[in-house]
Amino acid sequence: MKKLLRVVFTSLLVVSSTWFSQMASAEDYPQKPIEIIVGYSAGGGTDVIARTIASHLEPFLGKGASVIVKNYPGAGGQIGFTKVATADPDGYTLGTMNLPAALALTYDRVAHYNEKSFTWLANFVSDPNTLVVRKDSGITSVKQLIKVAKDKHGTMTVGLSSLGGNDHFSAIQFENAAHVKLIHVPFKGGAMARTSIIGGHVDMGTMSFSQVVGFQDQLRILAVLSDKRLPQAPNIPTAKELGLNIVMGSYRGLVAPANLPEAIRVKLQKALDKMAKDPSFRKDMAERGTPVVYSSGQAYENLATQQNKIAGQIWKNTPWKK
Repeated sequence: MKKLLRVVFTSLLVVSSTWFSQMASAEDYPQKPIEIIVGYSAGGGTDVIARTIASHLEPFLGKGASVIVKNYPGAGGQIGFTKVATADPDGYTLGTMNLPAALALTYDRVAHYNEKSFTWLANFVSDPNTLVVRKDSGITSVKQLIKVAKDKHGTMTVGLSSLGGNDHFSAIQFENAAHVKLIHVPFKGGAMARTSIIGGHVDMGTMSFSQVVGFQDQLRILAVLSDKRLPQAPNIPTAKELGLNIVMGSYRGLVAPANLPEAIRVKLQKALDKMAKDPSFRKDMAERGTPVVYSSGQAYENLATQQNKIAGQIWKNTPWKK
């Protein structure tokens, strides 16, 4: 009995010691610069969001906090995602997360991370995909788009920024929902896909909304692939309204390595929650064409699980690499 009590007492001491240590660690956190890893080049959409977050987060973490952004581009973001997943879970390495692209990479290649490799902190951006055509294509509605696709008998082309990303998945979902067949034409990035649509080299696109903004004189958005109409484009219907059950977009948020100490996670979460409500932060994000659509903690993790299931199902049914 005494031996059992000694074991229990020792276990309680260890738990208490760990708890107090974490609390003390969180109290002093951060004591050095926090790095936000971006798996893409400087100047891109994800990089701009990361730098906007970094510049606004510091005061919400406390006096003297420093947040810096480091870029590790390559392999479709895989280098950066892996660097975050394999870093020490001490709160000093965070990373941007792009859904569904980051998790889709785990299906078409060897990846040293998966959905469980991260602490899901907060999603900031929901950038829905669209059904878009060249302005002078003569196509003015989704109904007409479907008719043209059927009349072409599988020869209609759709320009994609890449395979295995949100625009690729949007094209597949459109094919399934509309019962049409398209020829997928991948490019090296959204800008090249957009140029190809504008130039008439491909018939349509499924680009994210932010990539179409500023090109309305050359492109016509027929529908957005979101649950609700966008406040910034209230006259454009959703695909759901038009009878196509398609919801797809690019989600951009912030993660940490898995097993982040709870006390540090809570401190980071509170800082991010406060920052997300800050008018100056929201103004900066909106001016960059990415209004904040915020979710954090469990809600963000649930979103990741959902996006991972979508990527896995599409890979199972229509693998995009051999």
